[in-house]
Amino acid sequence: MTHMTRTLVSCALVAALATAAVAAEAQALKIGFVNFGRLLEESPQAKAAQAALESEFLPRQRDVAAQRKSLQEKVDKLQKEAAVMSEADRVRSEREVRDLELNVNRRFNELQEDLNLRRNEEVGRMQRALLQEVQAYARANGYQLVVSDGVLYAAEGIDITPQLVAAIKAKAPAAATTPKP
Repeated sequence: MTHMTRTLVSCALVAALATAAVAAEAQALKIGFVNFGRLLEESPQAKAAQAALESEFLPRQRDVAAQRKSLQEKVDKLQKEAAVMSEADRVRSEREVRDLELNVNRRFNELQEDLNLRRNEEVGRMQRALLQEVQAYARANGYQLVVSDGVLYAAEGIDITPQLVAAIKAKAPAAATTPKP
């Protein structure tokens, strides 16, 4: 063999080994998929946030519901008695009903806005915490890539959502004892 032939054979051998090493590395790539919506729904953080929102807004919701009931009772009373009322009493009652209706609608809208703001705060906090949990799980379990939104198909074998939910639930008692920031 000539020197040139040996060099070409050596280069070809090195290239083949390099290709084999890259192929072996590619096969070792560990990929996971997380259904983040499901993770949000099933996490203890989501249940705790929902309970906190309910306890925070339940009194106001009850108050608005009571005001709506009172409004409906006044509307019913006005409809029943309008025919026998004097013109001045009827106009005054209609004005009271209209004012009460505006007040109830305003309070309902304020409640909805406040609830939406708080819900968005809680969802943002949960998303950040769950993202940290996913990253910690991926590092601990040797994943090089974990994907979520925008995936059109993920084989069952790479869906790590159930494992993540279980891991997060296992940490939940410890997380419940830590104070909120």
